Amino acid sequence: MKYPCYLLFFLTITCSVNSFSQGLIAKKSNFTRQDSLRGSITQERVWWDLTYYHLQVNVNPDKKYISGKNTIQYKVLSAYQTMQIDLQAPLTITKVTQDGKELKVIHDGNAHFIKLIKNQHTGKTETVIVHYQGNPKEAIRAPWDGGFSWKKDKNGNHFIATSCQGLGASVWWPCKDHMYDEVESMRISVTVPSDLMDISNGKLESIEDHGSTKTYNWYVNNPINNYGVNVNIGNYSHFSEIFDGEKGPLDMDYYVLKYNLEKAKKQFKDAPKMMKAFEHWFGPYPFYEDGYKLVEVPYLGMEHQSSVTYGNKYMQGYLGRDLSGTGWGLKFDFIIIHESGHEWFANNITNKDIADMWIHESFTNYSESLFLDYYYGKKASSEYVIGLRESIGNKSTIIGDYNVNKEGSGDMYNKGGNMLHTLRQLIDNDEKWRSILRKMNKTFYHKTVTTKQIEQFLSTETGFDLTPFFNQYLRDVRIPTLEYSIINKVLNYKWTNVVDEFKMPIRISINKKEHWIYPSEKLKKMDLESENSEIEIDPNFYIYTKN
Repeated sequence: MKYPCYLLFFLTITCSVNSFSQGLIAKKSNFTRQDSLRGSITQERVWWDLTYYHLQVNVNPDKKYISGKNTIQYKVLSAYQTMQIDLQAPLTITKVTQDGKELKVIHDGNAHFIKLIKNQHTGKTETVIVHYQGNPKEAIRAPWDGGFSWKKDKNGNHFIATSCQGLGASVWWPCKDHMYDEVESMRISVTVPSDLMDISNGKLESIEDHGSTKTYNWYVNNPINNYGVNVNIGNYSHFSEIFDGEKGPLDMDYYVLKYNLEKAKKQFKDAPKMMKAFEHWFGPYPFYEDGYKLVEVPYLGMEHQSSVTYGNKYMQGYLGRDLSGTGWGLKFDFIIIHESGHEWFANNITNKDIADMWIHESFTNYSESLFLDYYYGKKASSEYVIGLRESIGNKSTIIGDYNVNKEGSGDMYNKGGNMLHTLRQLIDNDEKWRSILRKMNKTFYHKTVTTKQIEQFLSTETGFDLTPFFNQYLRDVRIPTLEYSIINKVLNYKWTNVVDEFKMPIRISINKKEHWIYPSEKLKKMDLESENSEIEIDPNFYIYTKN
């Protein structure tokens, strides 16, 4: 079959991006001092290493008001006397102490510089306590704009949740708000009215009854990124099951509004299915000690570590829609599958700088197709990921700006997933591909990483120099175009629209027989049996063609 000029395989490129992939991407190009303070590893951050948080928060739903403190334990890496802590207005720091002594704080927008009195000695472990209060930013369109969601359920009960990816955890609690340094463990104590429950990360240690209020104490036994910490408050029902996983029994707990209990028991059957498929592809669930939770919230959902939030209205697909347009997207609950996939890619393997957020979103986008692959086969998986191409914009690059807290393009979702699908074709061995994904989660277990580290790992494991491949798909908006023609029984072909040294091989069929060809920017030739030979380009490669 011969393709007309610039036909993209089985789709039409549009400039629109679906609402999910464009949601968290802030459109900004003029950066400020505040962006640098938020997004860079400042001198006031680099000298100390987080070891433990104890976040204590009192939530007053009627006044949309919170107050509390964060006990911050850290190890001194090099002697320095000023510490940066982040907290966003309108919240205010009321007091900071170390060893009982109140400390001076210099405020610079959302960055707060604590002047330490005690000499900080390399290798020592120290603690500061930061007290704060106020009416936190209210999320208008959670999870995309972030903050507190102060809602009511249909019975008039308070229904409250936090979400803060991109915006930062400092929108609701004081912390070292940069992705590079994850706290090693954490305790979260949330006090709420006694008729409500708080569900946060990790395992529930205890509930303290104070009469009109209750305090829920949660403990996170594993490293956790700041935006993964959450508070979910509601009139919840609870049910649970034990999943027989690769590392043994895994607690899977579900918290839903009481009137949705029966719907949840049916819809949440996707959760153990997800766990089975993803442990197959990616290796053991990364947080056995903390368990897995799915928690109903008044917004769409988010990948909060061991406390995945859910608001997909108990519908298949994305709020009842198939984002791929193929029908396969209605075979699963998008939020359960996608947000849980982030437990491996975002919570286990975490970007050091949000500019590299594709590491979270591209792999998790592709996890949706791997879920389909596990249950419905490779054809379903391929059709789904190819169908997602319609919403790729190719207007700006997938990698964002470093050191200013700026993500890249929303194409990190569907284009990133298609990039990985293309890489799978190059490997041409699904067991090897699976072993690479599993080894990746083992090699970078509970670590923060850079794009370069992931590129180098994949180049090493595949045996290919993938530098031009990633330069093309991550750092350029052009899509490789295979130009070809048949003249006098000779197939002429070459790459155009490509970065330097791009020489990606591609699988084609000639008269239904499979061949690999090795285009470059220089014209290459291949003898054919007939002038009328039928040429088909494998649609699993994310490229354009020009005949």
